[in-house]
Amino acid sequence: MPEASESGSLHGPFLIVGLGNPGLEYLWTPHNAGFMAIDRIAQQEGVVVGNRRSRATTATCRIAGREVVLAKPETFMNLSGIAVAALVKEFEVDPARDLLVIYDELDLVLGTFRIRERGSPAGHNGARSVTDALGTEDWLRLRIGVGPDLPPEAVAAGGKRPGRDYLLSPMRKADLAVLDEVLDKVARATRSVLELGPAAAMNEFNRKEDKEQGTGT
Repeated sequence: MPEASESGSLHGPFLIVGLGNPGLEYLWTPHNAGFMAIDRIAQQEGVVVGNRRSRATTATCRIAGREVVLAKPETFMNLSGIAVAALVKEFEVDPARDLLVIYDELDLVLGTFRIRERGSPAGHNGARSVTDALGTEDWLRLRIGVGPDLPPEAVAAGGKRPGRDYLLSPMRKADLAVLDEVLDKVARATRSVLELGPAAAMNEFNRKEDKEQGTGT
């Protein structure tokens, strides 16, 4: 996070990109959790993600006194990095300080999310595309859990991890209701990143998620 200058102002915009697939057929699929998060933040900030810039649809708002660009790539998930790199270049953003990417994560159970400052794509094609395009893993990400909550005995018995078909199929109403609550938390966590910085946001929200899941710290 950039520090305030002596005048109290912050340089440049902060870029928040949600990953997903464009098209009505993908609208309510697990793989579009990133798009849903951007739409929720935009709704709460009173803006519409409708401008077309750098192969993405965007909106601009102010959060915690900072200019923020919300973006949804118009490229498909596997090519997300093309749009992210173009946005980073257009807005002269430092990926390590002024970029947050939000996307779905199969390895996290639906109803949870995690913030991380850096890391490997861990099998997520959109995250891999972003890392490849930026040439670094040092970018802040918020991963929204979309994985089914398999009981331990099912996992021990070799319970099959869902894949492409699951990620690209419309979610059930019950699952969408769970995700709806998570999106509000994601919006709060995003504001916390801008107000307090990534470390403080991770300390608050990652621990809160762990406690709610009954895993201690």
